[in-house]
Order: sequence, then C-alpha cells, then structure tokens
Amino acid sequence: MATASGSSSATSSVHSGMGPIPHESGVAFRLWAPHAEQVSIVGTFNDWDASAMPMQQEKNGNWYIDVAEAKAGDEYRYMLKCGDQEVSRMDPRAREVTNSVGNSVIHRTDFDWGDDNYQLPPWNEVVLYEMHLGTFNRTDEDTVGTFRDAIRRLDHLVKMGVNVVQLMPLCEFAGNISWGYNPAQIFAVESSYGGPRGFKHFVKAAHERGIGVIQDVVYNHFGPSDLDIWQFDLWNENEKGGIYFYNDWRSKTPWGDTRPDYGRGEVRQFIYDNAMMWVNDYHVDGLRYDMTLYMRSVDGSDELPEGWSLTQWINKDLSEMKPGIMLIAEDLQTNSYLTKTAAEGGANFSSQWDAEFVHPVRDVAMQPSDDGRDLNKLIRAITFRYNLDAFERVVYTESHDEVANGKQRLPSEIAPEDPTDGYARHRSTLAAGIMLTTPGVPMLFQGQEMLQDGWFQDTEPLDWDRKQEFPGVGLLYRDMIHARRNLAGVTRGLQGQHVSVFHRNDEKKLIAYQRWADHGKGDDVIVVVNFSSEAIENYTIGFPCGGNWKLRLNSAASVYNATFVSSTVAELTPEEKAYDGMTHAGTLSISPYSLLIYSQDPDC
Repeated sequence: MATASGSSSATSSVHSGMGPIPHESGVAFRLWAPHAEQVSIVGTFNDWDASAMPMQQEKNGNWYIDVAEAKAGDEYRYMLKCGDQEVSRMDPRAREVTNSVGNSVIHRTDFDWGDDNYQLPPWNEVVLYEMHLGTFNRTDEDTVGTFRDAIRRLDHLVKMGVNVVQLMPLCEFAGNISWGYNPAQIFAVESSYGGPRGFKHFVKAAHERGIGVIQDVVYNHFGPSDLDIWQFDLWNENEKGGIYFYNDWRSKTPWGDTRPDYGRGEVRQFIYDNAMMWVNDYHVDGLRYDMTLYMRSVDGSDELPEGWSLTQWINKDLSEMKPGIMLIAEDLQTNSYLTKTAAEGGANFSSQWDAEFVHPVRDVAMQPSDDGRDLNKLIRAITFRYNLDAFERVVYTESHDEVANGKQRLPSEIAPEDPTDGYARHRSTLAAGIMLTTPGVPMLFQGQEMLQDGWFQDTEPLDWDRKQEFPGVGLLYRDMIHARRNLAGVTRGLQGQHVSVFHRNDEKKLIAYQRWADHGKGDDVIVVVNFSSEAIENYTIGFPCGGNWKLRLNSAASVYNATFVSSTVAELTPEEKAYDGMTHAGTLSISPYSLLIYSQDPDC
C-alpha cells in the first residue's frame, strides 16, 4: 500500500477493528463505504494530500490502510470518489473530533484508571440524579459546563446521598449548546465538554466518590443536523439517508427522516459497537436508551422487529459481560416486555422510566384545590409495578422532558407567580417524598434539590446560589434520600419490594402505606401522607405491631424552613386494637402538605 512519499506501507498483518486503530507502530484505519470506487485518507500526517495514501479495498465494502506516520492527536478525513463526484468525510467511528463539522482526531487510548473496580450498588439501593453536563456547573460564564466543572460539584451529590448520575447524551452534537439528543458523531465525546479524556476523568472521579455513571444513548435517530454520515458514499434511495439509514417509509421519526437501518448488519454492528464502547472504554455502569418506542416502531403502531432484536442483542451481551449493569429504557408506554428477558420475548432492559408514576403524581401535586386531588391516581402510582420486580421502573417527578417543552419545574407548575412560596415548596417536596418512599428506582433532575424553578434550557446553567438561599430544601432532600437508602439502619423497608396502602381518607386527602422487605423491627416502615391544606390532629391509623415507633422524618419540620408546621408525635406506642386490617392502632398528627416516616429500632 504505497504512498506518494513511500514512507507508509501496509504491515504484514492486517489489524482488526473499524475506524482508527492505534497500535505500537502507527495507526490503522478501516472504513465502510460500499459504493465508493476509490478512498484515500488525508490528514496532518500527509499534508492533506489526497493522492498520498490510497486505501485498499477489502470485502464487505470496507477500505483499509495502515499509516506508520499517524499518531494520537493527528487530524484526518477520508476522500471518497463515487462516480464522477468526490466527497470529503469525517470518520463515523472517530472517538474525537475538532467539532461537529470539523475533522476527525486520532484519540489517545492510554489512560490511568488506577485501581478503578467500581460496581453499582443493588438496584434497590440506587438513587439516580439526571445531569446535563453543559448546564450542571459552569465556572466560566462564556463557555458551557465541562467535565472538569462537573467534577467540582460531585461532593455535593455525595453529601446529598445520590449514588448514581445519569448523564444526558455526550455524543458530539451540532454547535456547543444542546440537550444532546441530536447526535452528529455517536462515537465522539462532545468536544466542548472536554472530549474523551475529559469524560474518562469524570467517570474516574465519580467512581472514587462512590458514584456510578449511566450514559444516555440515542439510537432511535441520528442528527438531524451536521450529520456527516448522511448519504455517506452518495448512494441513496428516494432521496433519503443512504447506507446508514432506512431509505423508505421506515426512516421517518419525530426528529427527521434519520432512523438507522436496524436490519442492515453493518449498521447493527455500528450501534452495537457504540454501546460496548461506553462500557469498555469509559467504564460507565449502565446505559439509558432514549425513547425506545421509536426503535421498536415507526410511529408507535408500525412495528420494527429488527429494532427490538437489536436491543435484545446489545442488552444480553452487556449483561453477560458486566453483571449488575443497569440498562434503562425510556419508552413511556407501560410495556412490561421491555424488562422481560429475551427468552420471555422481552428486550432485556433492567428498568424503565415510568409514566404510571410521574404523570399522576405531578397531576395530584399541581391541582389548584384539594378537592381536585384524586387519591386513586396517587395510590396506583405508588403500587404499580412491571412484572414481579418493583425496581423494574424508574420513578421521578422531574426530568429533562417533564420540565421543558411547555412544562415547568414542579414548584413553577404549582405556583407560577411565586415558585418559592410555601405551597410550591411543600407540595413539590411532598411529591419527591412519595417518590423516595415508593417501590422503584428514584431519580432526581439536577437542581430539584435546590428548588430550581422555571423550565430546563440548555442555555441557562443551574443557579448554585439557590443552595444557600434554600438550605432547608436541600437538607430535606438529603434526609429523604438517606432514609430511602437506609443509611441509619432503621428504614430497610424503603428498599424492599413490598408496599400496601392500608389507609385512605378521601375527605382529608390522607393516605398511609406500609413498606417492607422481610418485616420486623428496623424493616417495617409506615409512611403517612397529607395532601391537604389542613393540619390533621390526633388521627388514628393502623400499625402492624405494638412497641415503640419513632418518627424518622417529618417533611414539615421547622429545620427544613417549613411554612405549614403543626404538632407531631415523635414517638408512639400503638395499642393492641384491630384497625385498618392491622393488629394495632396508633394516633398521630400531621402538618398540611407533608409526609411522615415511622419505624422501629432494630433488635440489638
């Protein structure tokens, strides 16, 4: 494989892999371009001379060259001759690019991971925190947030009790500001965030603090802007996207006609390899798939079996390769087969975002009057589950979707004119308290713990001054998360599979539910919720046993800067009296729009 200079030639052995393949004596490159007649590589290593390094055609539409002069940091592109046209293309598998319309960059493969052997906690112990890198923390007002900026705030999450972050997409996208759901180069880490090495530093720093990392991936469409793989080798049908895409009615998505062709082996491998890259090269602990409804169907009704089988394949292999990995689907169609195994006809996901929780709970919290609060909605949200595992669902009251596109943060939905007033504060944190005491994997959206208001915009960073402005809200979230994770050893039931709503009062808008893993002291937890504007005094509910029951958390305690505070019962001893289908009855008091958690000390 001679070059114009004669200084680069093919080695006796052909290196396996696709894209840039760094090795001890240079860098090999392999490109899929089945309709190209000639391909050459140009870059800083050959003065961008299109005649210097022609690539060798292989079988299956691949082209290959091994360049001794190439090294990490070099920029490059491919020149494709297709009929009487010649086009310049970025490498679809480049791990690094200068920008979404710039050049591919040969990435550095070396990185000191130290003794990183982090493992996710069991799913019943996970508390997720959805993070958008560009807005989570900005130390420079003139640039977007970077991995380095985000690392500076990880200790905040540790103190809160958050133990897994779920990152919105990091693939290279058009421009420097985006939610990330418009991937231009799916193998490259967004350059404005700090690129691939910046991401590795972030994951390592998170793991060192006991925080896992789940990466959001977008496989239901690509682009649609700055999409260099569009008509990559100029072949297409019906003026559609060419080799990487469906070229018929199946191409249509809500984001443009850019659905990948899940039935084509090379495209399936492209997406499969991308999923493996995040786990193998970046040590992420799981993936969250964006809107799988549009992977498994065109429009929710016209099914794409090959999209379903692709998720089965990826998820099966990832689960076998990395036991305990968390694979989350955003589908929002209440489809229990997403979290069943492939043997059962399922898609092998671990869990899925649950529309059966977020929408009814937000609805109950947002109602302008207590009369409009439907306890049936609340109870179904608390007790719903997929299949036999309560943790096959992710429960949340805010996410990037729920606080944008015409919807706002829950405090702003509750009190648009004053999102910081008592009603907004109490009802939004009450909804979060229900989330953190409901069976499922709880998830916060960045800033929720600081009473962030308004709507999510990728142009506006979090206002970290709110942490000092509303310290009580942050303290309440911390204490609720600590109870959810059983960090004091007295609320194990909040990590259990089981829940029973044993008391409801529609007039007073009060419910009580029991959570447990195996039953017993330190395990059984009683949660009491008052979703009304009235304090309820000396109120009797059932308890599963006698003995001393202690108040572990009162969301209306004065330490949280609560507005509506009434008397509470710090300790109670239920009397042996059948009540609510239980053996004992206890009397308590609860403030408006608040939540109480009771449990017993474990046996010594």
